[in-house]
Amino acid sequence: MTNSGLNGEHGLRLKPFRGLRYVRQHVGSLAAVTSPPYDVVVRPDGQRHLETADPYNVVRLILPDAETPAARHRKAARTLDEWRAEGVLAPDPQPALYVYEQRDGDHLQRGVIGALRLTPPEEGIVLPHEDVMPGPVADRAALMRATGANLEPLLLSYRRGDATAAVIDRTATDPKPLLATVTEDGVRHRLWALTDDADITAVAADLATHQALIADGHHRWATYRLLQSAHRPGTPWDYGLVLLVDTARYPLRVRAIHRVLPRLPLAAALDAVRGTFRVRTLPSEGSAGGPSAEVLDALARAAADGNAFVLAGDGGFHLLDRPAPAALAASVRADRPEPWRRLDATVLHSLLLDDVWKVPDSPEDIRYIHDTAAAVELAERLGGTAVLMHPVREDVVRELARQGVTMPRKSTSFGPKPASGLVMRSLELG
Repeated sequence: MTNSGLNGEHGLRLKPFRGLRYVRQHVGSLAAVTSPPYDVVVRPDGQRHLETADPYNVVRLILPDAETPAARHRKAARTLDEWRAEGVLAPDPQPALYVYEQRDGDHLQRGVIGALRLTPPEEGIVLPHEDVMPGPVADRAALMRATGANLEPLLLSYRRGDATAAVIDRTATDPKPLLATVTEDGVRHRLWALTDDADITAVAADLATHQALIADGHHRWATYRLLQSAHRPGTPWDYGLVLLVDTARYPLRVRAIHRVLPRLPLAAALDAVRGTFRVRTLPSEGSAGGPSAEVLDALARAAADGNAFVLAGDGGFHLLDRPAPAALAASVRADRPEPWRRLDATVLHSLLLDDVWKVPDSPEDIRYIHDTAAAVELAERLGGTAVLMHPVREDVVRELARQGVTMPRKSTSFGPKPASGLVMRSLELG
């Protein structure tokens, strides 16, 4: 994302902080204490897997297990205090920005982690592109308030920060990072502390002329802003932990976020949609539980010509495409830009969920799952319907965000996402 006329006083303001990190000698391995972001963990199976990977896995902080929300948040706060007292977690000796590298096969991503000054949407410095749900924001706010910490960095993208890129790439040549680990998904992670005053100044000056798009972490950004408003100005709550990636240099991967409708049987979903969409059953041999490459290719081809979805939940895969123009016109808001009206997520929520299936917008009725196989498995296990989506292009997301138009929540997934547990921010450290 370019600077769009921002100057050094009205752009991104990234500050160093004393990172709170695992002490290598006190844990089984750094890989065993990391986790995907809290909203990517598939619960309960994925959560249990992480909890048993290591007694100090960060999932015990970001997704504490207790009977009530208040008990969960208190438990996370106690756990954090205990781990610090035991020396499992310790703050770095001096404030730093952190250069973070992820390598997944031939995909390389590098960025800088720091404490970012929080700004309101009307300033156009940090641009959201999705709506948020009040429930998760309230839950994350209570967790952050109880722990006094930013436990996971958000993922923000910006465009063409040459001075920052020079510092990042030079730092990444250092053969002795603070940490290096390979997580069980095969992704290699490396982290360096940036403490040189000249480098920090160069990065700060460069980023101050840029704006950023929230690629991942809308609910946590809304949480940051909520907690900022609850405190007087000039406190550490004016800042939030983020990872900034220059997507002109390191393009993000864009994936879809699928829906699982646990209370809508697939047979009922298919019966209700006939006449509004064309419905075809796809060959699914060799899918091994999830959709085969042929199924996903069929979805991609159909999505190139218009709105398309794949429904699953009965062991098969059913392609929905060619929605009736009259149904679209009756369901989709006319007061939004045409690119927004054409979004699959817009059509899904406006036409299918609201009008055809009449599915309430609640966590009990709609679950958001990032992995296709996990979405299919969950729908089959619950006797519900999985709605598999095709991803939105990044340039469409960015342009809508610049126009101030938010997409339906959970419209797309950018990545690789930063691993949780590599570096945290305790607000008592500044």
